[in-house]
Amino acid sequence: MSAGMSHTPSEEQLRELRGKLIPVSELLALFGTRVRNDQSVLFITQTLKDVGLSTIPYFAHCSLRADVQIVPEESVAPPEPDGGEDEEAEQDALSRGTLPQHSFRIGDLPAARNGVDSVPSTAQVKTATHLMLVKNYSQVPVIDGLSTLRGVVTWSSVARMYERNEDTALANAMVEDPPTADVHGDFFSLLPMISEYGYLLVRDMSGRITGIVTAADVTERFEATAWPFFVIGEIEFRLRKCLGAALEPDAIRAVQRRNKQTGQITDLMFNGYVKLLDGHQENPTLCQKADQNWQALGWSLADRVQFVRQLDRVREIRNMIAHFDPEPLSQKLCQELRQFLGLLRLYT
Repeated sequence: MSAGMSHTPSEEQLRELRGKLIPVSELLALFGTRVRNDQSVLFITQTLKDVGLSTIPYFAHCSLRADVQIVPEESVAPPEPDGGEDEEAEQDALSRGTLPQHSFRIGDLPAARNGVDSVPSTAQVKTATHLMLVKNYSQVPVIDGLSTLRGVVTWSSVARMYERNEDTALANAMVEDPPTADVHGDFFSLLPMISEYGYLLVRDMSGRITGIVTAADVTERFEATAWPFFVIGEIEFRLRKCLGAALEPDAIRAVQRRNKQTGQITDLMFNGYVKLLDGHQENPTLCQKADQNWQALGWSLADRVQFVRQLDRVREIRNMIAHFDPEPLSQKLCQELRQFLGLLRLYT
């Protein structure tokens, strides 16, 4: 079993899927995972291939809620050698996946399901404040048993207790009606509540508090989600700038679909950029043109094979983030984007 995969279906279970139409999320669940990353996609693809199966469309390029058909591997058509066909397929896939195909849930944030430190209602105020000081918390829930939420102690509620010269019982130092939400609650509709209170307690279907989402968690998640889009955007801008300046329109038309040969670099996507420079692609005509294109760039110090390989990896990562999977990019993939952008900055 591959590391990171908590379950592998038997060959018999997989063969029973032949001809069936199932959601991508259901296919992933069969392998004990909710996310698509390099490791899980490779493992699922190979496991299906081992029993002579594949999916149409390819499960790695669809939204999680999209349906894919489990088909014999030999029935999956190989890519067309003409450069434009793949470019249009990539465009179509991203057009469908560029906007989220399902609602983003509050439970998709790790903080909502990572558990929460709490104190019982019988604790002293100093127990709660000590926990907040040690863990650098702004608030701590007061929970009896597994799921009876009594309130939340915050620095503000403690300060109000002392201002009023009230007895230092825990009940006087807590907010009795803290903001809560179900783990399946829509993330965006809950943002105003997080903004108002600074935090949100999250419950599972049994009523147990599974985590606490703070404004800092929201900021961190948006940063992790948005950063790759800005980096991909700068990479594409720099690619178009240097390729558009160095190549003639006919060179660009060679990798475009026959009925869309505009000769404009702005009409290409990453698959097209790869074909402009890849000297080892299947089409011999495009290979020859790619040699000429590389010479036209004049990057004599660059390793062409490594550059094209990195460019193709950027294409794969770009397709991955275009589908808004709940999990942000791994540190490894983020580092690949940083490295390629740094390389481009040296030449553009």
